[in-house]
Amino acid sequence: MNPQLHLPRGEAAHGPYAVHIDPRRAGWGYSSLRVLDLAPGASHPFATGDSEWIVLPLTGGCTVRVDGEAMQLLGRESVFGGVTDFAYVPRDAHAQIASGAGGRFALAGARCERRLPARYGPAPEVPVEARGSGTCAREVRNFAAADAFDCDRLIAVEVITPGGNWSSYPPHKHDEHLPGQEAELEEIYYFEIERDGLGYHRVSPSRPGGADVLAEVRGGDAVLVPDGWHGPSIAAPGHTMYYLNVMAGPGDEREWKIRFHPDHRTEGYR
Repeated sequence: MNPQLHLPRGEAAHGPYAVHIDPRRAGWGYSSLRVLDLAPGASHPFATGDSEWIVLPLTGGCTVRVDGEAMQLLGRESVFGGVTDFAYVPRDAHAQIASGAGGRFALAGARCERRLPARYGPAPEVPVEARGSGTCAREVRNFAAADAFDCDRLIAVEVITPGGNWSSYPPHKHDEHLPGQEAELEEIYYFEIERDGLGYHRVSPSRPGGADVLAEVRGGDAVLVPDGWHGPSIAAPGHTMYYLNVMAGPGDEREWKIRFHPDHRTEGYR
């Protein structure tokens, strides 16, 4: 049975996590996402297993302890307030997240082979890209893009789409390995919408029987993209849209290579 691809808020909750998507739940091999809410003064231990993880504050700050090191994350007031610092946590480790003031924290993960060292990612070093123009303008925060931060398989970025604008446009895909053209990557979208607004997200099939989603998305929702042309993501007027993209795949090279849908022009949008 094919997994459900649009997961409204609460439907992917498990244990302490408001969102818990692992390869078994998604029906694929690599990409994972957890979203953890911590009350003031609370802490959460977790084993990384066969995956590498990035702890990314969505709201608030925290301390991440792993391999005898404590990384203090200042975090941010909200995802709409700008970039944040983050922590890389390697596979085969025991880690703890603790927050004095409380907050919400994303754990973006990917099954991997190499055990890289735990590291702190400073907010000022996050590359911020203005992508597209006009009603397709958006901000991309490339905190763990393939060319910005070293991971074994994990690729993760944040996107801010102003109210009324389209992003993830033109529709694009990365579901097959074509050297120099396209990399095979599983992808998770996790959404937050400013002021309890809404948006829309589209995934259209790139092959017979492939992924097909047209979803109204709200804060806390997730969409799985195992294959297919994905985009646009549309923000309702007056409500800024945030999404976190988590990607990983089987390729020998950690790279983000995509192909745009041939029926959509790309000039000024991508």
